[in-house]
Amino acid sequence: MSPAKSYSIVLVTAPNLKTARRLAKAALTRRLIACANLIPKLESHYWWQGKIEIGAEVLMLMKTTSSKVPALEKFVIGNHPYDTPEFVVMPIHRGNKRYLNWLANSLSR
Repeated sequence: MSPAKSYSIVLVTAPNLKTARRLAKAALTRRLIACANLIPKLESHYWWQGKIEIGAEVLMLMKTTSSKVPALEKFVIGNHPYDTPEFVVMPIHRGNKRYLNWLANSLSR
């Protein structure tokens, strides 16, 4: 495993698979991400406008380089149907060298 200081996983939730697929495809087309994993049937519990809410969502795990995160955030915020979409960045500290090379090469074309 090699150090991976320049890579990130971004968590974004979407209201349904259709929206998640649209966001993933658009981010891939723009080469903002190398990969998106969509995890459906997520049950979210959260505070919203002073009340506890419960809702079904799709969790998106987006893999990218840290340098692409600002552009990805701008894209997600501008194209997401939520007023306040989740956009949480987790740096990748270590990873398989071949995988990280694939990730970087996927975004540099």
